Amino acid sequence: MKIQSEDKPEWTASRESATSDHASRHSVDLLEISTLAGDDGNIAGRNDRDSIWIEGGRFLMGTNDPEAFAGDGEGPVRDTQVDSFYLDECTVTNAQFGQFVRETGYRTEAERFGWSFVFHLFVSSQTAAHVRTVVQQTPWWWVVEGADWSHPEGPDSNVNDRADHPVIHISWNDANAYCGWAGKRLPSEAEWEYAARGGLIQKKYPWGDVLRPDGQHQCNIWQGTFPTQNNAADGYAGTAPSRSFTANGYGLYNMSGNVWEWCADNYVTDHEKSILAKTVTTPDEVRKVLKGGSYLCHRSYCNRYRVAARIPNTPDTSTGHIGFRCASDVLAV
Repeated sequence: MKIQSEDKPEWTASRESATSDHASRHSVDLLEISTLAGDDGNIAGRNDRDSIWIEGGRFLMGTNDPEAFAGDGEGPVRDTQVDSFYLDECTVTNAQFGQFVRETGYRTEAERFGWSFVFHLFVSSQTAAHVRTVVQQTPWWWVVEGADWSHPEGPDSNVNDRADHPVIHISWNDANAYCGWAGKRLPSEAEWEYAARGGLIQKKYPWGDVLRPDGQHQCNIWQGTFPTQNNAADGYAGTAPSRSFTANGYGLYNMSGNVWEWCADNYVTDHEKSILAKTVTTPDEVRKVLKGGSYLCHRSYCNRYRVAARIPNTPDTSTGHIGFRCASDVLAV
């Protein structure tokens, strides 16, 4: 098996250039996952108690910052209108996704493919012995058979102690399936960025322009030398709980770092031609927008935990640093 990769940073791993000859052999252990809901079995799956009302308005989307990646389509800055909507204060957790799986029997694309992409430092020696494929230009991404949302580092791992962490190894298609069950939807890129800014104007991060104001960590990103040593100075080497660090001005958590978050949009870089691009893109060429950066982002390599940053990936791709949060229309709540 051979995986091709563009010359891109830590996030580059997609199914469009990888194939698997194996059907999924690792089904979700529903009995085990059912314990994630807690003693009363009541978790925020389909209610709106954790949704934040975001009043609509106009804002300056994108950036002309010299640190921006022009090839990603971060700029130019453009005046954008957003209608009022609801956005979940946190990313969907393992507990919430577990409830969805128990009620519907849903199997994620990682389960159906039989594998997903796992960051090399998280793979046990036992599982590593069976790894045969890595992404050529980003060799820290390993194709791990049996890796999925409930076995995030491979078949010998579980999420029993990560009920409140963001669910990962979730494709865009999986995220949409969950949203449909929950009576919600994925946010548009404009909605996501508008909300992430928390009322601030053209700041780098949800809290301002300084990464660590007064020396305090505000998000979960890589600390150390990427990709070999993470000193976890912010408290986490992998995912942090979905409700971590200080919320932004709108009460939203982890809009920078932790996990990349799917948006509803097709990915384009020429924003003046975005409508046309959506009409001529064929299904095989479609890529979707991800926002927010992840625990693997580092200034020296992938400075994409800024609110204007964005990346693409195919809708069937899953990795150990991709999750999502739900939005909903005002009238639908």
